[in-house]
Amino acid sequence: MHTLPSVLSVLADVPNPAPADPTGGSNGISLLLSYVKWGALIGCAIAALASGGLMAVGKLSNRPGTAEMGKSAFIWSLGGVIVTAMAIPLVNTVFGAAN
Repeated sequence: MHTLPSVLSVLADVPNPAPADPTGGSNGISLLLSYVKWGALIGCAIAALASGGLMAVGKLSNRPGTAEMGKSAFIWSLGGVIVTAMAIPLVNTVFGAAN
């Protein structure tokens, strides 16, 4: 019981510095992050289109395994879009890259 007040007093003395921009305002980092964000979205779009092709080829050629692989890839590409769409505002907020 006596350790709790001493732990709290030690934690109260820990400094809490203000956040600092890790990039130092570098335009190169912002440009790189922009390319990565757009690249992730484009990659998800290409995966969605390719999975649609896999479903069509699998259905037309009577290959259920290929059609199933296309369905699975489509679900994962939609999941990738959702994760990317949630990550972009986070990156914009952290790095101040929202222009």
